[in-house]
Amino acid sequence: MLPFVFGSRCDFGQLVKNYSGQQSTTRYSPAKIIGAQKKAVYGSPDRKRICTSHVERLNLTLRMNMWRFTHLTNGFSKTREHHAAMQGLFFAWYNFCRKPETLKATPAMAAGLTEKQWTILHLLERVT
Repeated sequence: MLPFVFGSRCDFGQLVKNYSGQQSTTRYSPAKIIGAQKKAVYGSPDRKRICTSHVERLNLTLRMNMWRFTHLTNGFSKTREHHAAMQGLFFAWYNFCRKPETLKATPAMAAGLTEKQWTILHLLERVT
């Protein structure tokens, strides 16, 4: 998929973590990491920059903003269609309406996709 979408403009590395075979005593405790290997999957990624921190931060953001990604709640998606629709709405809000405290613009503004921060009303008018 990466070559099809990005061509040669993408470098992709992966950090594969190995966990102990012992099950945790509680369902909330993570398994113990006993090792990790960095590998180049596509292109020529800088091995020093291969990490999981960015995807872990995205996972936290998703879980904090969308209960559908939170386990052990009744807010999970009942159908694949509802789940896909909620993801689309969330990512549109995240990129066009939400302005991070550390930046002066939304991600969509920084990418040149829009000149101003959208309101929720404007977003909903655009998608319906």
